[in-house]
Amino acid sequence: MLTNITIDTGTPRSVTGHFISGAIATSVIAGSLNYRRYQKNEISKSEMINDTLKTTIQGAIATASAVATTNYIGESKMVEAMTALSIGAIGVYGTQKVYDRLEVQVNKNKEIQDAK
Repeated sequence: MLTNITIDTGTPRSVTGHFISGAIATSVIAGSLNYRRYQKNEISKSEMINDTLKTTIQGAIATASAVATTNYIGESKMVEAMTALSIGAIGVYGTQKVYDRLEVQVNKNKEIQDAK
């Protein structure tokens, strides 16, 4: 038989505020790492910017999802917690898929330009 599990996760936190915090933290990390790769001529300036933006969005989504999930766990709302977690995973995955499609389109445009 299942019993209610209570975990003290502290005061519920602002999901929106942590979305912004996650975006800032991730942009600092991704920007720094991508700039290093750019300096080593491993990626182009465009790739550096695009990957940093993509990773920033994904980090913001993941952070907000984690905070929302934790808030629901603290309220013993496990279905809502799993929903928040799932939405975060879908958001990160969806962002990757959008960027993959954009990258394919950019590559096609480059091939067209190179053929001219």
